[in-house]
Amino acid sequence: MAAKKEAKAEKVETQGMTTRKSDDFSEWYNEVVQKAGLADYAPVAGCMVIKPHGYAIWEAIRSWFDARIKATGHRNAYFPMFIPEKFLKKEAEHFKGFTPEVAWVVEEGEQGKERFALRPTSETIIYDSYSKWIRSWRDLPLLLNQWCNIIRWECSATRLFLRTREFLWQEGHTAHATEKEAEAEALMILGFYKELMETQLAVPVLTGGKTNRERFAGALRTYTVEALMPDGKALQMATSHNLGQNFSKPFGIKFMDRDEKEKHVWQTSWGFSTRLLGALAMTHGDDSGLVLPPNIAPTQVVIIPIIFEDSKKAVRKEAELLAKRLSIKFRAEADLRDDCSAGWKFNEWELKGVPLRIEIGPKDIAKKHVVLVRRDDGSKKPVPTASLEREVETELDNIQKRLFMKAKRSLDSRIAPAKTMAELEKAIEAKKMVKTEICGAEACEDAIQEKTTATVRLISENETARGRCVVCGKKAAHAVYVARQY
Repeated sequence: MAAKKEAKAEKVETQGMTTRKSDDFSEWYNEVVQKAGLADYAPVAGCMVIKPHGYAIWEAIRSWFDARIKATGHRNAYFPMFIPEKFLKKEAEHFKGFTPEVAWVVEEGEQGKERFALRPTSETIIYDSYSKWIRSWRDLPLLLNQWCNIIRWECSATRLFLRTREFLWQEGHTAHATEKEAEAEALMILGFYKELMETQLAVPVLTGGKTNRERFAGALRTYTVEALMPDGKALQMATSHNLGQNFSKPFGIKFMDRDEKEKHVWQTSWGFSTRLLGALAMTHGDDSGLVLPPNIAPTQVVIIPIIFEDSKKAVRKEAELLAKRLSIKFRAEADLRDDCSAGWKFNEWELKGVPLRIEIGPKDIAKKHVVLVRRDDGSKKPVPTASLEREVETELDNIQKRLFMKAKRSLDSRIAPAKTMAELEKAIEAKKMVKTEICGAEACEDAIQEKTTATVRLISENETARGRCVVCGKKAAHAVYVARQY
C-alpha cells in the first residue's frame, strides 16, 4: 500500500509578496498589482498591459454598471477616437483645460495640415453628432454611453491603474429638454456610482460637488465620488457633470419644443475608469496580496484538492464534481494542477484575492465535509458537503459586508475636523482627510494647496457651513473635505 504522503510537485514560476503594506505602501502597491496578475508595465512609456485577471475584474464592474444604466433607458454607442482640433476649440474653457494632456496626430492633405486629438474625452466629437440627430422634443432625452480608451499624454511617472497615458473608461453623454432634467440625470448617475463603489467594490466613498476651481472644464456643475486610500491620499473614483448649455450653444444642438419654439438642449456627461482597480487593490489588499470583494471577484470560490498518492484519483474527481456543482450558482473552479503542491496553490490563490477557498482531502471525503477558508480573515471551518451551497452563499455575503465595514471604519477614523490652518496642516501631515469650511474664494483654495499640497476634494452634500473660512476667517460658504490626491 502506498505511503500516505503528499505527492511531490514542481514549483511554478509564481512569487509571493515581499513588501509589507505598512512598511512601504507605494512599493507594496506595485507588487500586489503585478504579482496578483492585474497588470504589468508596457514597452511603451506611460502605458500598461491589463492582464486577464485584472481585465476580468473590469468586466465584472462594467457588467454591473452597464445593466444599471440600460435599465434606465441608456444605450451604448461608439464614436471615433480622432477628434478634429476645431471641435475642441469650440468650447474655449474645455479646450484650455485639456490642452496640456492632448496627444496630436497631423494629417497633411490638399487643404493643408489638420490636427486631430487622440480622444482625451469625447464631448466634442459626440456633440457634433448630437447637433445632427436632435431636431425635436421627440428626440429627447438622448441617453448614450460609450466604453472606450482615453489618451492623456502628460504623464510624469507611470503608476499602474492610477497614472498612465492610456486607460479604459466609460463616458455617458445625455441631452435633455430642461435644466431640471439634466440636473436630475447628473445626480441619478452620481447615486449609481456610489452604489457601484459601496455595494460591488466594498469601497466607502464621499459624494458631493466640486468647487469652481476644481470642476470639469466646460461644466456648469461637477459632482464627484471620492475615496480615501490607506496612504492618506484621496482618489477621485468617478465624476458626473451638469454641462448646462455650455456645449449645446457652440455646437448648435437645438430642438423644437412642444410650443414650436427653438431651444438649446441641456446636457450631462459622466464617467469612471480602470483606476477603480487601483482603488480596489489599495483598499482591501494585505501583506499576502489582493483581497477581492465577492461581488466583483472573477473567481469567487476555488476548490483545492489535498492530493496523496493512494487517493489522488478519488480526491480529484470529488473536487471536479464540487466545482461543477457550485458553478451553477457561483463563479467557482477547481485547481487540478499537478505541477505544484496544495500549499503553493493556497498562497497563489490568496495572492490573487479569491474570497473563498475549499479544501478537500481523503479524510474530508470520508467525513462527508469540506473545509472553508476565508481570504479576508483567514478563518477556517468544516462544512457538511450536503449544505455546501448555503454555507458558501452565507460566507460570501459575510465577506462582502465585512470588507465594506472594515473600510468604512478606516475611513471614518481618518477624517479630522479643522477650524484653523494650523489644525488643517497638522491633519494633512498625519495623512488624514480634513473636514473644514471655506468662503469659496479661489485664493483661499490656492493658499490651502500652497501650504499643504492638498486640495478641496468636494463640497459636502449633507452639511451646511456654519463657521468661518479656515484660511481668511470670513463667513464660510461651504463645508468641504480637503486631502492630498492621486
